[in-house]
This record gives sequence, structure tokens and C-alpha cells, in this order.
Amino acid sequence: MMTALTGTALRLTIFIGESDLWHHKPLSSEIVHRAHKAGLAGVSVFRGVEGYGASSRIHTARLLSLSEDLPLCIVMVDAAERIRAFLPQLDELVGEGLAILDEVEVVRHAIRAAAR
Repeated sequence: MMTALTGTALRLTIFIGESDLWHHKPLSSEIVHRAHKAGLAGVSVFRGVEGYGASSRIHTARLLSLSEDLPLCIVMVDAAERIRAFLPQLDELVGEGLAILDEVEVVRHAIRAAAR
């Protein structure tokens, strides 16, 4: 059973491309599944509408451009020791991208009661 997260925590944000793969499957999905298996409090994947990274090539969702590699942002928040324990998996998974850590204060983490 998961306990509510309160107080100081770490937020891990990973920036990758939508077309990034891990063994022929979306890299974002692999990261989410590994975070779930590691028992992290939660993970969300956000699809960007426009952006660029180290390549300086702009990726956009505008109709005329029809990019097939939009930016993705994967965000997870948990206790510092749990997030830091997950970092070695990123070394294995993310060949190109950016990962950042920042300290956050959790002000509300409500957990839904199990269905009866």
C-alpha cells in the first residue's frame, strides 16, 4: 500500500523525443514501466507542441510542419532516496536527452482509497 508523500521531495524531469525507442518500443513507455516497477509515487508523460534540444532542430506540431518527433517531458516526484536510486536506470535507457533534478515541496498528495 502506497503512503502519501509529504514535505520535501525530488522531481526528476526527463526530456526526450517522441521517436526515441528502447528495443523497438517507445522509450517513454519503458521509463514509465520501470518507474512503476521501482515503486515510485507517480510518473506523467507530457507531449510538447514545439521545442528543440541539443541538435537545435525545431520540432513542432504545427500543421504545415507535421513533425513525427515531438518533444516529450517525463516527470516523476518521490522521496529523494527513491528518485536517486532510479537514476542508474536512466544511464542505461537515455542515450540522447536531458534529465534534471530539482527539490520540491509536496503540499498535497491524495491517494484514492481502494475500490471495495
